[in-house]
Amino acid sequence: MKTASIYEKIGKINKRMVEATIMYSTDPELKKIQKVNLEMAQYFVDFCKSHDLLCYFCGGGAIGAIRHKGFIPWDDDLDFFMPRRDYDRLAELWETGPQKDKFVLLRPTLTNHDRNSFTTIRNVQTTFIKTYQEDLDIPHGIQLDIFPLDTAPEKQAERKKQKIWAMIYAIYRSQQVPQNHGKAMELAGKLLLNSVSAKTKYKIWRYAEKQMTKYNDNPTNFVTELCVGPRYMGNVYPAKDFESAVWVPFENTEMPVPIGYDHYLSQVFGDYMQLPPEKDQVSHHEAVYIDPEHSYKMYKGKYYLTKGAEKK
Repeated sequence: MKTASIYEKIGKINKRMVEATIMYSTDPELKKIQKVNLEMAQYFVDFCKSHDLLCYFCGGGAIGAIRHKGFIPWDDDLDFFMPRRDYDRLAELWETGPQKDKFVLLRPTLTNHDRNSFTTIRNVQTTFIKTYQEDLDIPHGIQLDIFPLDTAPEKQAERKKQKIWAMIYAIYRSQQVPQNHGKAMELAGKLLLNSVSAKTKYKIWRYAEKQMTKYNDNPTNFVTELCVGPRYMGNVYPAKDFESAVWVPFENTEMPVPIGYDHYLSQVFGDYMQLPPEKDQVSHHEAVYIDPEHSYKMYKGKYYLTKGAEKK
């Protein structure tokens, strides 16, 4: 793929896009959060390069890279995809990094979980306390979200089984009831969670993870997202779109996107080069408190683990 072709669409940025970029780029607090995210992303990407791990932007980070050559102006986080083999190796290798005490990798265990079904990397010198985590004693720093890509089986029947296991995995690992998916899903989730002990929950999600990822032993021409919400679990992509990364300008540096970024982004987001309606140009992450310059530790008992924090 020629470099020129990668940016062919970028030249079509319209006046409205430029105006939006100017408007949001003047928000000093958002710019501070984005600066922290960029520092984390650079460290993460450099770490992956040094250990021969494949990673690339997904979601809003990828759209920002291609459409804006940087952050989506109103976005406050960055997400990455990794092939499952590299995703697992990342967790094994992270503690060897030179800044492991500043950038903490969090992956749930039997005794510690953050209500996510994916890996996060958090800057412990900052604060980003989310509403669904305010009663948890975890590193509440600004975070990168890391999602694995797994092999999708060719047969539809097997694909349905994989998705069912992924749903079970998500419920028991995140230990949250699925929201906005109907009363039946909510009731089923509550029943599944409330009927077993913490140790049994751990065993179930570990078994479900093994079942949903077993297809990686025999790769097909397709990959899928499993450690996400139900909305995205049905997404299946050509494996060739994620075989490697291409490097594109992002703010003052370069960042990786999937080699088939155009096909991937078009499949998920449609005409991703067009700005969404102005009413949708907002961050979708609800936070109790954000401080990009000070550690979350100073807010314990004030903004998280407070006496009024409801156990969930």
